[in-house]
Amino acid sequence: MSDQPLLQGPIHAVHTELGATFAAFGGWQMPVSYAGTVAEHTAVRENVGLFDVSHLGKALVAGPGAADYVNATLTNDLRKIGPGKAQYTLCCNEAGGVTDDLIVYYVSDEELFLVPNAANTAAVVEVLAAHAPEGVTVTNQHRDYGVFAVQGPNAEAVLQGLGLPTELGYMSFVDARWNDRPVRVCRTGYTGERGFELVPRWADAESLFRALADAVRAAGGQAAGLGARDTLRTEMGYPLHGHELSETISPLQARCGWAVGWSKPAFRGRAALVAEKESGPARRLWGLRALDRGVLRPGLKVSRDGTPVGETTSGTFSPTLKVGIALALLETAGEPAAGDEVTVDVRGRALRAQLVAPPFVPDHTK
Repeated sequence: MSDQPLLQGPIHAVHTELGATFAAFGGWQMPVSYAGTVAEHTAVRENVGLFDVSHLGKALVAGPGAADYVNATLTNDLRKIGPGKAQYTLCCNEAGGVTDDLIVYYVSDEELFLVPNAANTAAVVEVLAAHAPEGVTVTNQHRDYGVFAVQGPNAEAVLQGLGLPTELGYMSFVDARWNDRPVRVCRTGYTGERGFELVPRWADAESLFRALADAVRAAGGQAAGLGARDTLRTEMGYPLHGHELSETISPLQARCGWAVGWSKPAFRGRAALVAEKESGPARRLWGLRALDRGVLRPGLKVSRDGTPVGETTSGTFSPTLKVGIALALLETAGEPAAGDEVTVDVRGRALRAQLVAPPFVPDHTK
């Protein structure tokens, strides 16, 4: 555990006003919930929720050849997109493990804005800065911008009420203005619902969040904490770094091979990942849906036909399905398949669960 004091985002005082409970996330003190995780989760699935995720990192890669350089470093293929588009990608180590997963905003061939995870921002910046060609700069902008997520079926109505643009394709973004202040609006999210992420300047974050919160409440939705964000992403099977992805867990193992540009001649970890793809990963991420009553948590041993085959990486109660669910890395030997039954050791009790290929619930992002 670090003895460094927790950092606070640009609207910490607003969360306190709203009665939030707080916890540490990646070195930051962030709201876990306001009205309760289940209520906030349900608001996102059925109406609209507002998240503050300003703890996420921000970094700028700029200069002649910036896009080509980032493309030769991160896994996904930037040639598939262009200016005004965003892309999910991974920063891998040479062994094929994942230093971080992140979003790249393609502003221009000479400007890329990155949003990594909070705890890994410095590592991503270090990787990119270490080999940047002459004229390309890599700047850590972690505390220059806030990040808010408006997620759910009524997300568009909330933004439209504030005069913000909503006619965006999935993973597209536009630089807009609100109250004559710049804000980047992107059709992305981490909930499985249709939604948007907004990136205002740090100094403008509070006024924008208050306006969004008023609009969300008027629509019948509510502010949501990182507790609901976790249950929502688990239902979708979205990986969380440190759980389903890590320096020792590869994209192939985490079912993120789709975010690797296999035809690219170069990116960090390419040789190791190509070799793993050819041989097949020794383990793969699965969803577990509990067949017995019980709470599934990370780090629980999973067995199949009495033989240990892996362990859970995340686990929670699904407010949508009303059952326990988990994500687990399981050995590929024995060819596990959706519908297979396994057992999970929950404090000495064998809890039965069924294998599910994530997501657990329908995807409404597009």
